[in-house]
Amino acid sequence: MTNKIRVRFAPSPTGPLHIGGLRTALFNYLYAKKHNGNFIVRIEDTDQNRYVEGSENHILSSLEWCGLKIDELHRQSERKNLYDLYIVKLLDLKKAYYAFDTKEELNFARKEAEKKGKVFSYNAFNRLNFKNSLSLKKNEVDKLIAKKNYAIRFKTPENQTVRSFDLLKGEVEVKSSQIDDKVLYKNDKNPTYHFANVVDDHLMEISHVIRGEEWLPSLPLHWLLYEAFGWKKPKFIHLPLILKPTGKGKLSKRDGDRFGFPVFPVKWQDENTQTPGYKETGFLPEATVNFLALLGWNPGNEKEIFTLAELKKEFSIKKLNNSNARFDPEKNTWFNHQHIQLLDEGFLIETLKRDLVKENSSFNKKQLADVIRLVKPRLNLITDLYLVSKYFFESPKTYDNRAVTKLVDPDTLKTIKQIILCIENCKQFEAKEIKISLEKFSKQAGLEFGKALKTLRLGIVGELSGADLFKTIEIIGKTTTKERMTALGLFIQRAN
Repeated sequence: MTNKIRVRFAPSPTGPLHIGGLRTALFNYLYAKKHNGNFIVRIEDTDQNRYVEGSENHILSSLEWCGLKIDELHRQSERKNLYDLYIVKLLDLKKAYYAFDTKEELNFARKEAEKKGKVFSYNAFNRLNFKNSLSLKKNEVDKLIAKKNYAIRFKTPENQTVRSFDLLKGEVEVKSSQIDDKVLYKNDKNPTYHFANVVDDHLMEISHVIRGEEWLPSLPLHWLLYEAFGWKKPKFIHLPLILKPTGKGKLSKRDGDRFGFPVFPVKWQDENTQTPGYKETGFLPEATVNFLALLGWNPGNEKEIFTLAELKKEFSIKKLNNSNARFDPEKNTWFNHQHIQLLDEGFLIETLKRDLVKENSSFNKKQLADVIRLVKPRLNLITDLYLVSKYFFESPKTYDNRAVTKLVDPDTLKTIKQIILCIENCKQFEAKEIKISLEKFSKQAGLEFGKALKTLRLGIVGELSGADLFKTIEIIGKTTTKERMTALGLFIQRAN
């Protein structure tokens, strides 16, 4: 092994990439780049029965969207000749053996154990009770091998204490009697995850294995496999779980469906469904990377907003948390809001322009920059850009019922007429002057200024919220402002 930092993200193409998997990829990437190392992606696709069409593309698209550039890409399905060589070597070392038990025989043994209230195991204590190359005579073994209907199991050492080590968890101690003789090669002559994983990590000179905590129970077996081959072990780091927003348990797609937030980085589509990801929901990749980085890692100060470049510089294994991290959709939206504020206006202008074309809304290109400056502080999701700014480009089609109920009284039509007159008489049509004119006019006409403002906003926006009212009026212009207030008056007349 070289001293260079080489890490790998090793997903199985059995479905879409979950946000938890993306965090594992991110931590691997950040650690590699912090130390000028290599970020390797290895698609672990040896189990073709579980292969899902489109999964690999979804994994790679997700990493690309987040800016996690891959240094090397490997597929285990293209490396089978290597596994074949190393399983023979393990057999020669007497660290593995052939197992000829049928599925029916194993099921029978499992049910018998359950009848006795025991957990079924296939290990050093009972392996000689099964049909394998350790329990059968050589001539029988040779005949069964010739039929090519066998699995290959690891020969777990007897009566040993297996002491493995994790940089985050510390020493993990397990009695070898608690470890099954795991299948390393299946009946279909394909390697299992455990075997291919260890062989690849060794051959690819992986320096650090950074993976989810759910793989911690596999660490003793992997440790023993390294020792069986006499190989140097990589350093192991098992990341804490990402918990669901409320209650106990690991974050799942079901939680996203229940609480209404994405659980995939980018859109996942199969034959029956299409599920939007963070990208399609309106999150920026920078924000997604930012909130994921803080799920299990702490910079050691109060800083919360990071770019990917800053994360690469700041990331440290020593600052990983040992406790599980709670997923907070509201805080994630806050992160997105913060990153939107850092965006160049040009990006938002082009985004809004595309949205307006899509909605067939007419617009003046010169005004787009002014609109963006007004709505940007109110924007949480990129997909909300048109929604929070459409009143600059089209008149309200409806009016908020609660606002109408709250504002409308016998004097409202008179108030609207007075506001229209004020707008008509406003000579310098700029936000500051419009406000001064309305204040003076309200005072002279005996109007309550607060109510006049709300009535004006209802006519312009259709509801009582929105960007700075007088700047909005300046952008849409005098004629449009008068037209919208006239339309509000007509609506109230018809309603009464």
